[in-house]
Amino acid sequence: MDRSGDAAALADLIGGRLTGPGGGLYRRLADAIAGLIGSAELPVGARLPAERRLAEALAVSRSTVVAAYDELRARGLVESRRGSGTTIARAASRGRSRADKRMPVGYGESLFHRIAVGPGEVISLTYAVDPGMPELAAELIELASSDLPTLLDDVGYHPRGLRVLRERIAEHFEESGLPTSPDEIVVTTGAHQAIALVTQMYLRTGAAVVIEQPSWPGCFDLFGAAGGRVVGVPLDDAGIRPDLLTTAFAEHQPAMLFVMPTFHNPTGRLMSANRRRQVAELAAKHGVVVVEDNAYSAWDPAGPAIPPPLAAYAPDGSEVLTIGSVSKAVWGGLRIGWIRASRPLAERLARHKALADLGSPVIDQALTARLLPRLGELTAARGRVATARRKLMGQLLAERLPDWEWSEPEGGSALWIRLPDTDARVFAQVALRHGVEVVAGRAMDPTSRHDDHLRVPFAYAEPVLDDAVARLARAWQELRRHGPPPDVPLI
Repeated sequence: MDRSGDAAALADLIGGRLTGPGGGLYRRLADAIAGLIGSAELPVGARLPAERRLAEALAVSRSTVVAAYDELRARGLVESRRGSGTTIARAASRGRSRADKRMPVGYGESLFHRIAVGPGEVISLTYAVDPGMPELAAELIELASSDLPTLLDDVGYHPRGLRVLRERIAEHFEESGLPTSPDEIVVTTGAHQAIALVTQMYLRTGAAVVIEQPSWPGCFDLFGAAGGRVVGVPLDDAGIRPDLLTTAFAEHQPAMLFVMPTFHNPTGRLMSANRRRQVAELAAKHGVVVVEDNAYSAWDPAGPAIPPPLAAYAPDGSEVLTIGSVSKAVWGGLRIGWIRASRPLAERLARHKALADLGSPVIDQALTARLLPRLGELTAARGRVATARRKLMGQLLAERLPDWEWSEPEGGSALWIRLPDTDARVFAQVALRHGVEVVAGRAMDPTSRHDDHLRVPFAYAEPVLDDAVARLARAWQELRRHGPPPDVPLI
């Protein structure tokens, strides 16, 4: 979809590409736009935003954008005509093979771009990560000495997942209050692949998928790539609102409902047991498949009790698929997730999994099988650390940014913050100039209803949190007192 004419959308696509040494800000802006040319967002003939509007969206001066557009014209990438504005030139497509299919840049781009480019001087608060649990090393050493010879004798292809791992996952569900058989489990390469496989199985072009509003940015890209139409339903303190959910089901007849009942991303809310029952019964009544993502499972034992998965409340005959993962609880590099579904659905999912990659890495699965019996202990440890960091972040924000507003989350890894009378995308650009990268609410709700929100993770060491909030405070002070920063030398 061409979003180039929208200055705020183009600013989102440019994102952190303006940071970095050398070249002058205008040249870095020109390079960033040049890198997007030819994508679905900047096809040949697309109109670039007016200079003043893009300058406002990027929180830079108009002369910086004027100089960047001049640079692009000099490279033959854009052309300007009186009354028609600035558009991508046909010459921009020369030298690119017709087989070079450019990937569209979606709502999750700001998160995935930072993962791709890696750490730098900028403190990136675009995603929440923790280092691997220390228990991983000991278990990996033990696995290498005791289990590896047996694993190497195996063919190594297990589209449904290693039997021992599926047994441990089934036991984990039993402990959470959801009776499960190993034959109802399909192991995936992380929760992300689990969502992608379910999307392939259920969504067709034009089909509606109902989600919580706001939601995880990656789901917009996954559902959109499958041709789905996303329909957002707002939350209240107990979870997705059943009254509005009923309306959405009746009006849109969706193929699927995607929810995050346990520590919703980005709000950190915990869907109540009663709300889980209501949602499951509503979906069954309207014949809608439910996909629940419970990957954000780190839980502080001192916090609220977590109800059983939504599938435990589903009426007989309804379709509910439950997604989980060890990536958040143990380590992001351990890319093992799973889907729990009825046996017929699990068989269909296994066929999709086989087409995708023939099966997730066997050694990773074996390591996860060793860790699963301790998953409750590990998630509790993560949860206690997260609680301490959340309290620290709250204290720092209250001291340095007292006019920012948020509700205390019940779990998860981030604060969902409202900025008073401010477009969060504009503030995000100013924050980048101060060396901290944040994700504006538009990435998690394209309807613009949360354009004044930021998602601010707190899954970082105390010194990083302190430095990050200090930079945010300086950026906020500059924006409130002076507006966007003045021109930098065009060198």
